[in-house]
Amino acid sequence: MDEYKKEFPPYRVVYQEGNGAYEEKKSRFIASIAPASSEEEAVSFIESIRKKYYDARHHCTAFIIGRNKELTRCSDDGEPSGTAGKPILEVLLGADVTNVVAVVTRYFGGTLLGTGGLVRAYTQAAREGIENAGIGIMRYKTEMTIEIDYTDVGKVQYLLGSRKIDISQSRYTDKVEFDIRISNEEKGEVSKALTEATAARAKINVIGAGYDMDIEKSDHKQ
Repeated sequence: MDEYKKEFPPYRVVYQEGNGAYEEKKSRFIASIAPASSEEEAVSFIESIRKKYYDARHHCTAFIIGRNKELTRCSDDGEPSGTAGKPILEVLLGADVTNVVAVVTRYFGGTLLGTGGLVRAYTQAAREGIENAGIGIMRYKTEMTIEIDYTDVGKVQYLLGSRKIDISQSRYTDKVEFDIRISNEEKGEVSKALTEATAARAKINVIGAGYDMDIEKSDHKQ
């Protein structure tokens, strides 16, 4: 189990857009958060926000790409160095998410905020945006097919339900087949439980493996 965690560690991603806003001394800061699995996707989203808020003075950005956060970028877009892009990036890093892009758009209110005020405003807007975004956990899972007799259907459904394991597909022919996806940490224990519950009648076949997302937090404010 520990080997899988080292080789295929879980990681958190943004899967659903989120928005936030903050106002200080009549300057408005609008945060737009979105999923991005590549630099190209991040740049495309940034450009879409620039077009959406075409009359704004600044569009400050940050994005993180890669399972291990291999690529990070940020831009102050004309604001004093370190007062916008870096604070936005720090919010994303603090949320421990990847494959995410953030744009905080500023409409200038006529009053200078100073470096401290800018850092606070960009930070607060970005936090509001990430709070409203959908967050998921990518976990490395094994896909298995369970083949059983009809007499064992109830037992197996109960066993899977009690462990909150969803059946992705069911097939009923002369036998019954259930497809499931479970974490590698669970694989041995679940296989053993299925064997015991069916007196070894269940046939368990591994048909694939890969990362799959569990929803950690949904955005209900969209």
